[in-house]
Amino acid sequence: QVQLVESGGGLVQPGGSLRLSCAASGTIFSFSAMAWYRRAPGKQRDLVAAIASDGTTAYADSVKGRFTISRDNAGYRVYLQMNSLKPEDTAVYSCTVGHYRSAFRFDGPWGQGTQVTVSS
Repeated sequence: QVQLVESGGGLVQPGGSLRLSCAASGTIFSFSAMAWYRRAPGKQRDLVAAIASDGTTAYADSVKGRFTISRDNAGYRVYLQMNSLKPEDTAVYSCTVGHYRSAFRFDGPWGQGTQVTVSS
C-alpha cells in the first residue's frame, strides 16, 4: 500500500508562483519514478511532470520552462515549482508513483489532490 498526500495549492494571480509538495509513504521502495498529474474541470487527467530515481525528468509541452519537478534525496517527497502561472493551469494536481525504464509509466495510486486556481 502506498499513501500520497499533496499540499501547497491555492489561489494565485496570473504570473504568480506556487510550490506543490507530495509526501509518499508505505511500500514505495519498488517504484522508480514519481509524477504530478492534473485534472481541469470537465477534462481528463493529464501528465504534468515526471521524475525518475536517476534524475531523468519529463514535462508536458504546456509547462516546459515554467514548471520544475524535483524530489528529495530519500525519494519520499516530490515537489512541483510552478512559475508564470496561467489561468489554464487551474486544476486539481495529484501525485503518483510509477516506473522508469527508458520510458515513464504511471498506473496509480493517486493522492487526493490539491486545488490550484489561477485567477485575477
